[in-house]
Amino acid sequence: MSSSEPKTAAPVKTTGLHTGEIAPGVAKVDPIIVVDNVSRSFGGLKAVDVEHLEIPRNAITALIGPNGAGKTTLFNLLTGFDKPDTGSWTFDGKKLNGIPAFKVSRMGQVRTFQLTKALGLLTVLENMKLGAKGQRGESMWAGLLPFLWRKQETAIEEKAMELLTRFKLDAKSEDFAASLSGGQRKLLEMARALMSDPTLVMLDEPMAGVNPALTQSLLDHILDLKGYGMTVLFVEHDMHMVRHIADWVVVMAEGKVVAEGPPEDVMKNPAVIDAYLGSHQDVDLGVVTGRIEGEIPAGAEDLLAEVEAIDAVAVAAAERKEHEDEAK
Repeated sequence: MSSSEPKTAAPVKTTGLHTGEIAPGVAKVDPIIVVDNVSRSFGGLKAVDVEHLEIPRNAITALIGPNGAGKTTLFNLLTGFDKPDTGSWTFDGKKLNGIPAFKVSRMGQVRTFQLTKALGLLTVLENMKLGAKGQRGESMWAGLLPFLWRKQETAIEEKAMELLTRFKLDAKSEDFAASLSGGQRKLLEMARALMSDPTLVMLDEPMAGVNPALTQSLLDHILDLKGYGMTVLFVEHDMHMVRHIADWVVVMAEGKVVAEGPPEDVMKNPAVIDAYLGSHQDVDLGVVTGRIEGEIPAGAEDLLAEVEAIDAVAVAAAERKEHEDEAK
């Protein structure tokens, strides 16, 4: 990974990603992931039931939907952390059925988690170095002969420091990862994912539990990923974030893909409004969440109060976790 400026300096939306009429499962011009008839059940609950889905290459795709829609389960299936009951999928033209998570990562498809997986008793720099691929010193016999891996180790450390500098974590390089705040751990996990030079970066709720002060920084880094030529697929609930950075949006509800398309169109889609707002079909999702201007029809004030209450609880929980992390 070079420390030079990304190829795309400004957050310009990518268009022309699909072919034909927009509908769930619409074909993409250049898909990097193709999913066919993938399902996963837990007991009597079908958590994922995706007939067909294509993720466009060199674009930022948001996977949205209400809680329990199956978003994280689909993430787990696509990255080898879970096995489907039926179906198949490909990444960059290669079938991933039955491929374990560590091999999926080596192929160029990496992910982060909603709850960060930083190793707290290792330093920030040590966490970063773990993300590099093909380390000669990991071999038992080569590990006994430093001259075989010392030059590579130096290069890995230099690359790690370049990324930490880019993510403004270089001053924390010798600190234990456990000392970082929740937002800093999100940054560390994203930076560590880039140590393997991935083709596709999958982010599971990158804004969850992040102090609002770090939100813009995370948004900028996600936009930079596309500027460096990577494809991004992320799960998110924040409609403002989705509207701001996503080129394409896929909506799940009850395990199925119910809509997809450009963010401005998706937020007006009746199937999306129904998935989020139930019977309030006449209310624009963007208006209710306060992300775009507009008037809420009479009779929907209770819905606005409910959304505001949920937002307040989420913000309070995030701030409380941030304080707890800082106190540790």
